[in-house]
Amino acid sequence: MKITISGPPGSGKTTVAKILSEKLRIKLISAGNIFRQLALEKGMSVEEFSKFVEKNPEIDVIIDKMQKEIAEKEKDVIIEGRLSGWMIKDANLRVYLFADSEVRYSRIAKRESKELSVVRQETKLREEIEKRRYQNFYNINIEDWSIYDLIINSTRISADKIVDIIIKALK
Repeated sequence: MKITISGPPGSGKTTVAKILSEKLRIKLISAGNIFRQLALEKGMSVEEFSKFVEKNPEIDVIIDKMQKEIAEKEKDVIIEGRLSGWMIKDANLRVYLFADSEVRYSRIAKRESKELSVVRQETKLREEIEKRRYQNFYNINIEDWSIYDLIINSTRISADKIVDIIIKALK
């Protein structure tokens, strides 16, 4: 069984994917973790790395290729990332999480120990860059949710409850 979990920054996709992976005891592949690790290795913030990747599309291709190759080799896997729903063609269930922008900014600020106003500005910029990148490099409109089987508003629902919803959908 292959499950993709997508959504914008701060929507809870990584948290949900981790809990789901633990509950189902299946492997988790996180594009976000790969992206953050590469940014760290380059000594850049996520926003700086997003700008860098926009000018160096081969990095996106490497990340997506890695994610796809690992997912293709696995029988049972959870693939978490902004584009995972688009990239994993044989997914059994495609999940999209979204949340109110201010809630997302607040989650990111807490996670990264940053000021809310800074996170708001950084996240808006990151999302604009990524939207352009996905459209230009993959011809993907990230705002098109029609490919998803299950769409959940995570604004007021805990990650554990979202995992319960996903497990019910799998049954």
